[in-house]
Amino acid sequence: MQRRLMLGGLVGGVGLLLVLGAARVQAHHAFAAEFDASNQVTIKGTVTKLEWVNPHSWLHLDVKKPDGKVEKWAVEGGPPTSLVRRGFTKAAVQPGMEVVVQGFRTIDPACRPICRANGRDITFADGKKLFMGSSGTGAPLDGKDPTEKKK
Repeated sequence: MQRRLMLGGLVGGVGLLLVLGAARVQAHHAFAAEFDASNQVTIKGTVTKLEWVNPHSWLHLDVKKPDGKVEKWAVEGGPPTSLVRRGFTKAAVQPGMEVVVQGFRTIDPACRPICRANGRDITFADGKKLFMGSSGTGAPLDGKDPTEKKK
């Protein structure tokens, strides 16, 4: 009886791990599933928020268009741990800062309800530049990623 209970607990535990593992894999996506490597974009705007969440961080910007209207952008970056290793801190990117982000638009470039992109580089007002992209997910290998393996 005790052996049967132990076996049932083991099978249940393995099942739970499989379900949780599948949810984690499903949440992470390849670059090409959502972004267009041939559609580069440069976004100049005001930081409204930086989300330090896994598996990707999100930088939110307000971009003033020539007609004076404000366009909302959400720019996906690498995982928070990768950003910290590259020099990002919570103090480095604050709401109200003016930044320029270079990256790649989504496959569907429509801004409903906000525009989205995958960020590669962020440049601050003082000229400091940091790599904010994620590697190994299908994003173009362009030598900008300091962790990119050299050929």
